[in-house]
Amino acid sequence: MSDSSSSSNGSTQRSQPESLRARDVMASFTVKDVPTSLAWYRDVVGFTVDERYERDGRLLAASLKAGAFRLLLSQDDGAKGFDRVKGEGFSVQLTTTQDVDAFAARIKEQGGTLVLKPTDTPWGRVFRVKDPDGFQIVISSPRA
Repeated sequence: MSDSSSSSNGSTQRSQPESLRARDVMASFTVKDVPTSLAWYRDVVGFTVDERYERDGRLLAASLKAGAFRLLLSQDDGAKGFDRVKGEGFSVQLTTTQDVDAFAARIKEQGGTLVLKPTDTPWGRVFRVKDPDGFQIVISSPRA
């Protein structure tokens, strides 16, 4: 389905029903240990902490930001087993104008696992990192 088409007078008409036009994106990862994942995303990758959600003094979830991207980390309740594989076949791609080589080096220095070292691709420079639960984050910069 086309999102829009031009009429004979040059105006753009939206398809009906209208297609979704999201303004922001947020991912939600269920993790084995929220404090560990929070520290990893904050200290290793460089996210900032937006909000912490606690109950009875226990951290149950955290909302993080990296530019326009938001990430919610929530505590796995263990109902499906704590040792199940998480993040398999799924990744989140973040695009930045910052130096991805410098970010990859910093992540590696902080103990992060690079799944793909910085590489040139037809769409830009890219690397991939795996978090403590196996979720993969792809960080890229557009081709110059």
